[in-house]
Amino acid sequence: MAQQLWLLRHGDAEPHGARDDASRKLTEKGEAQARAAGVALASLGLEFDSVLTSPRVRARETARLACESFGSSDVEPIDALSGGFAREDALEVLAGREPDARVLLVGHEPDFSQLVQDLAGGRADVKKGGVAALRVARGAGELLLLLRPADLALMARAAS
Repeated sequence: MAQQLWLLRHGDAEPHGARDDASRKLTEKGEAQARAAGVALASLGLEFDSVLTSPRVRARETARLACESFGSSDVEPIDALSGGFAREDALEVLAGREPDARVLLVGHEPDFSQLVQDLAGGRADVKKGGVAALRVARGAGELLLLLRPADLALMARAAS
């Protein structure tokens, strides 16, 4: 089995200029997106070896709310996810982990869409509150799924 990277883009956040960018919080819509993503991921029976998040407030809030649904409270902020997270960073995150490790990353655009392209070779648009999953082996990836927030909300309702 190959390693997996699951990418959760932070939910809808306060507008730019509401406060400094690193301190922008989720809106009510963003909180609902984060909870729905967590319920949807839990409904898939996923277990994550680790959850890493951008230290920016909106990403940390998304990680916390999503993780409530699958019982993980061990969320580690890493600066690389704050902006400019690239293929090399993703491979470094996976280095030294078990061959079947599954890692959830919570972060930002345009990093996640670019990461999908750089690892899997296909264009993707990871929406706010959306999820992409990649199987990664020998430095290359395969896109496993791409879910929009509306898809995750439907999955969450079906799971309730």
